[in-house]
Amino acid sequence: MTPHQIDLVQSSFAKISPLGDDAGRIFYGRLFNIAPDVRRLFRGDLEAQAGKLIQMLGVIVTDLKDLDALLPAARALATRHVDYGVEPSHYNAVGEALIWTLADAIGPEFDEEAETAWRAAYGMLADEMMAAAYNGGMVA
Repeated sequence: MTPHQIDLVQSSFAKISPLGDDAGRIFYGRLFNIAPDVRRLFRGDLEAQAGKLIQMLGVIVTDLKDLDALLPAARALATRHVDYGVEPSHYNAVGEALIWTLADAIGPEFDEEAETAWRAAYGMLADEMMAAAYNGGMVA
């Protein structure tokens, strides 16, 4: 990722972070719409999970300029997700739901350049996470 892409991700996230849990609920609604089989992985309080998602995204977005801090935590998270039943194919659905949520929440200001930056960030992170969780697995 370029420094400009990191800036785009951070500035666009600042536009949805005030939505808090609402952004998380929008995300999960979209995720379950495009990948209904993922719903079975969520046995707990989805309201709490929505808040955790936005909180975690905030940490990730902040740490994009410090990959030495971000990537080990992301790899550890990925290995825990395997225990929850997350499969490599789920990463595509999560990425698409994330981009859709951003576009929906931000509107026209979420332009092609911002989308490309988010896809780069998500792709880099998803590749690292899958490599840790599935011994080099690629996005299905």
